[in-house]
Formats: sequence, structure tokens, C-alpha cells
Amino acid sequence: METKTVTVPNISCHHCTRTIENELGELAGVASVKAEVESKNVTVTWDAPASLEKILATLKEINYPAAE
Repeated sequence: METKTVTVPNISCHHCTRTIENELGELAGVASVKAEVESKNVTVTWDAPASLEKILATLKEINYPAAE
């Protein structure tokens, strides 16, 4: 299992966090997703077949790109 926290500047409300948690949670291999409005952080824990690249691509696809 791998865990990574990324900053997502577009998070502004709890609807944003629910969208991110739902979308990333649907990826095969993702064990947990926690998005926070206050810190604008998203913490994801995953195993194969999920990957950091797929997670970041999904965030970008749903208009919540991670900060570089």
C-alpha cells in the first residue's frame, strides 16, 4: 500500500471534497481517500492496479488538479 497527500487549490467546500472522494474511491485499488476543505489536501491510500499517475490524472479530469 502507498499513501500520498497532495494539495488541490480548487477545493472550496464540502461538495468539492465529496466529489473528489467519490471519484477517486471508484478507482480500482484505491483503499481510502480523505479530502479536507481547510487544508485543501487530499490523502489517498492505494495498491495496484491504482497508481499515483492515475490518481493525478483523475483529479485533473474532474477539474480538481493537484498543485505542482
